[in-house]
Amino acid sequence: MRKRFRFRPIYISFLVIIAGAAAYLTGIPFLELMELKTIDLRFASRGAVSPGTDVVLAVIHEKSLAAEGKWPWPRSKIADLVSKLSSAGATVIAFDIVFSEPDNQRLLEVLGNIQRTFRHLNLQNNRVESYIRELKKQSDTDQRLADSIRRASSKVVTGYFFHTDKQSAKHMDAAMLPVHEKNIRASMYKLVRYSSANARHVALLKAFAPQSSISSISNASEYAGFFNMVPDPDGVIRRMPAVIRFKDALYAPLSLMAVSAYLDAPISITITEYGVESIRIGNLKIPADELGRVLINYRGGEKTFPHIPVTDILQGKISSSVFKDKIVLVGVTATGIYDLRVTPFATVFPGLEIHANLIDTVLSRDFLQQPQWAAGFDLLSMIVAGLLLGIILQRVGVIAGALTGLATFFGYIFVCLYFFSEKGWILNMVYPLTVVVAIYIGITAFRYVVEAKEKRFIRSAFSTYLAPSVVKQLIESPEKLVLGGEQRIITAFFSDVQQFTRICENLSPREIVELLNEFLTEMTNIILRYEGTVDKFEGDAIIAFFGAPNELDHHAEVACKASIDMQNRLAEMCEVWKALNKPELKMRIGLSTGPAVVGNMGSRNRMDYTMMGDTVNIAARLEGVNKAYGTYNLISESTYRELNGDILTREIDSVTVVGKENPVTIYEVLGYSQNIDGPIKETLLHYQQGLAAYRIKQWDNAISHFQSALAAMPHDGPSKTMLERCRAFMISPPGEDWDGTFTLTSK
Repeated sequence: MRKRFRFRPIYISFLVIIAGAAAYLTGIPFLELMELKTIDLRFASRGAVSPGTDVVLAVIHEKSLAAEGKWPWPRSKIADLVSKLSSAGATVIAFDIVFSEPDNQRLLEVLGNIQRTFRHLNLQNNRVESYIRELKKQSDTDQRLADSIRRASSKVVTGYFFHTDKQSAKHMDAAMLPVHEKNIRASMYKLVRYSSANARHVALLKAFAPQSSISSISNASEYAGFFNMVPDPDGVIRRMPAVIRFKDALYAPLSLMAVSAYLDAPISITITEYGVESIRIGNLKIPADELGRVLINYRGGEKTFPHIPVTDILQGKISSSVFKDKIVLVGVTATGIYDLRVTPFATVFPGLEIHANLIDTVLSRDFLQQPQWAAGFDLLSMIVAGLLLGIILQRVGVIAGALTGLATFFGYIFVCLYFFSEKGWILNMVYPLTVVVAIYIGITAFRYVVEAKEKRFIRSAFSTYLAPSVVKQLIESPEKLVLGGEQRIITAFFSDVQQFTRICENLSPREIVELLNEFLTEMTNIILRYEGTVDKFEGDAIIAFFGAPNELDHHAEVACKASIDMQNRLAEMCEVWKALNKPELKMRIGLSTGPAVVGNMGSRNRMDYTMMGDTVNIAARLEGVNKAYGTYNLISESTYRELNGDILTREIDSVTVVGKENPVTIYEVLGYSQNIDGPIKETLLHYQQGLAAYRIKQWDNAISHFQSALAAMPHDGPSKTMLERCRAFMISPPGEDWDGTFTLTSK
């Protein structure tokens, strides 16, 4: 039976939730970008927090440039800075600067020429020679910086950067690549654990060439780190790459190497087939995503950390207590020179301070992260919020619905803000909120546009869609017809003409219409005579029911009598058609009794008083089951139980029909008891005995009885079917758990 579908507001929730979950799992670029913006809003909502006292910034800004000269400075100044910070007790000095070119060596060249000239003119003098050598030593500022780094009691972390695209690496001299690679070896992860061979090939940020400081400076320190930053698609720095792959080695950033030096703990990384599993500095685990990116828990805007002018340090104006036992980050912050970045707190932010924020995040263990269960929570939020909102909105008025929508929307925002501020958990905000908004708009529009129009249409056009018999019942007893549907106990009726399509092949269109109209008219008249309701015609098929909208006592028995009369009338019509050389028709009928929903269902322009439910489905299936047993009138057990002795039936089998899990015991209606002759009764007796033997797997005994039944009535379809089945089971028996039920695989 074709069920009529009524769209309900809650279905909007289901559709939106499914669409939202699909979008979440696949990722919609625009929504992903909006989600990144919500992280910035969470920072703004939380506000600034006080950082720890472990990080200090030694900045080269306008004051320092005015006092010490334009940038870049001679390496001698940097060497003096290292010496002074080391003397002040700094634990770690980290440079967000790369010394990629040698310092100005012109004076050194001049002194060398003087020295060679003196030797050529035989004007050597030990005191002069010693003095020149000392001047050369003082003039080699690169070496002075290298020596200062080596002598420092502080641990010095040198900085460098990677070229992460081929275009920017084109200018690199291929002969120098091995030199640069050697210069950055202090930045390599010494402890790398791979879960498998495939883990060695997971996708990580890849570099094409390093740009290191010159060898003398690079080799002076045991620590190095890259200071590359990779912004999110909107240009904001929210995460720091904790690992970059160059060739077959993995390298760590300046910030984490500074922490490693500060804690005097090794840095390690574990990689699985799915990406980075963990990054550790000693026993300190740093949460990272599968690409090895670490979320930065920004403490606030610019200058949240102390900014100490380098010139004040060089001139001895800063107390050594400011740097004692600290990590000192050295970098340029002067406008027009320093690395401008965008962060959640500012559109202009020094890159040097981003490193400080990450270092403080790690040292304070105040991490931001998306927990492993975050995806499940996000999806569950969409489902729970969506369903609750859908259920409530379809039951309440406009104001209550709006308040519910607002409460759900802002309530979820509050939950996300709370977990961000208190736990450091980043839960997806955009997708669940989008689902909430879409459901609210969708259901509100549906209720106050679609439903309102539907109600007006029903009130204005009620009489245009009901069948005449139902209209009559409505006029006489309108209280019996529940607009929109009610549950009633009915007997559902389905009939279909056997092989009607093949019959039509030999008839003209006019002949088909005449034959079909004559057949349907006669059959319908019988149904109406028994006070049944004709639901609809589907080609040669008739769909009807007994017991609604009118009250009809013993409607199961009435439906069976109508079926017997219809078959008898069809036999009479076939005799006439045969004489007129017209094709004979055979009709299969299926009946089932039980609860069903009956009421007004259909489209906006056409509605029918129809039925739907499990009882209806069973009746439809039984009409088709006739084909498997060679019968023409099958009823369900629920219909059989309502009959008295006036109608003769026989139990056919216990079957599981298509679309049903529970077996149905089916019976054949043979006619009125007083009209049954001797051969039929003999056939029924043998069939009953054969069926009993069949159910206990006594195949030989069952075959004997079915053969006896066919001897009495050679054309008995059920006996033929069961006989063939028994023979098949003798060759391939059913399993030990077989309960006598046969599963039908077609309708």
